[in-house]
Amino acid sequence: MAAALAQALPPTAEGSSGGEIISADSRQVYRRMDIGTGKDLSDYAGVPYHLIDICEPGTKYNLFQYQQDFFDAYNDIRSRGAVPILCGGTGLYIEAVLKGYHLSPVPQNQQLRDELEGKTLEELTKMLRELKQKNGSNMHNTTDVDSCQRAIRAIEIEQYNIEHPLPLRELPAIPSLIVGVNIDRDLRREKITRRLKARLEEGMIDEVRGLLKEGIPAENLTYYGLEYKYVTEYVTGALTYDEMFRQLEIAIHQFAKRQMTWFRGMERRGFTIHWIDATLPMEEKVKIIMNYAL
Repeated sequence: MAAALAQALPPTAEGSSGGEIISADSRQVYRRMDIGTGKDLSDYAGVPYHLIDICEPGTKYNLFQYQQDFFDAYNDIRSRGAVPILCGGTGLYIEAVLKGYHLSPVPQNQQLRDELEGKTLEELTKMLRELKQKNGSNMHNTTDVDSCQRAIRAIEIEQYNIEHPLPLRELPAIPSLIVGVNIDRDLRREKITRRLKARLEEGMIDEVRGLLKEGIPAENLTYYGLEYKYVTEYVTGALTYDEMFRQLEIAIHQFAKRQMTWFRGMERRGFTIHWIDATLPMEEKVKIIMNYAL
């Protein structure tokens, strides 16, 4: 839908695309992680895009880096007279740039890490919940606690945020028109299952095998969650194919539900989201968005 909207916008004075897409997906930044992250680059049909394929697999990209990269892309697009279209499913990334949070990079706290070493995942999860309560945030992202390594990093971030309050780290908010795709729960589940089967048929398992052959440790791929977590466990023999498919399917359904919870939370936090029926023809969806923008 974002690509169709970009194509429908009038071209710039230089004759280039009137709209350019900025990805708001925390995993599409990685090169060669194509099928599992659902890049679907053929859908862009020549529309310029940004913040896809900008770093190597195995590295840890974060919200602070995303904000810097977003503002670089946003200012570049605006300087050429085009319209930036932020598109993606990582709610925290979207909200952070629209609200203008200016986050400092969270450095490693070795003393804290040493103190947490040896604690169970259950103990770490309890600590993280308590810290989030102090920060006034909710435990939306369960991938923060799918391993001790991730839980310790999440605790490190929450502790840093307590010591460095958010109001001290803000940028101007980005003026925006926010459009969401509203889809029936059963249809969403059906589309997710169909898409998962298609990704597996298109070579998602071979993609993971290739990344492992490059020398990327299995635990690094597991860190990225969802497809990479479960397919890596299948490739390394921890799960059978059927176990992998069933567990991954459930995890994606749960993730989609959490995405909607986040976006509904954005509405409660003061954002206006214009919801468009997912079953409408694409041309009609684009027309509705254009009318909102007038």
